[in-house]
Amino acid sequence: MSGGHGPGAHGAENKTVALIIAILALMLAVAEILGQKAQTQTLQSNIEASNLWSFFQAKTIRRTIAETAADEMETMISGATNEASRKAMTDRVARFRATAQRMESEPDTKEGRKELMARAKAAEALRDKAGIKHYRFELASGAFQIAIVVASASIITGIVAMLWGAGALALLGAFFLFGGLFA
Repeated sequence: MSGGHGPGAHGAENKTVALIIAILALMLAVAEILGQKAQTQTLQSNIEASNLWSFFQAKTIRRTIAETAADEMETMISGATNEASRKAMTDRVARFRATAQRMESEPDTKEGRKELMARAKAAEALRDKAGIKHYRFELASGAFQIAIVVASASIITGIVAMLWGAGALALLGAFFLFGGLFA
């Protein structure tokens, strides 16, 4: 590659390129492992967010039913002539309203609509961050794969510029790899 003289010149250069290829393969393996981890986190967080939004919708439905029942019961109170019936209906309205309020916010269990919404949004944020990481690791993997091919071709062709191109691709891969780590 350098145009060195003697029978061992190409052998030493090939060993150097082979070592570079081995390092690139190691970096590729790291990028693939981290990319798989980020992809798994993306999927898990998406499932969690979906489940939380479903729970939120169920709480919304239950809350609406409780509020509707309270409204209907309040309408019926005006027609009740028996004081005991009026008292029972008023108590029931209070229970319906309390249930509706509990559906809105349950700080102790974190299962009220308000808390579920916050948890779902947090899961979505984690999903989005993991998705960005996954994308960057995929770009790193692609850059390392192409760098390996170009470095291998430099051995066959003896073109030094190809090895420099492989080095540039390796730097690009490292940039995306670190970008994924610190995203």
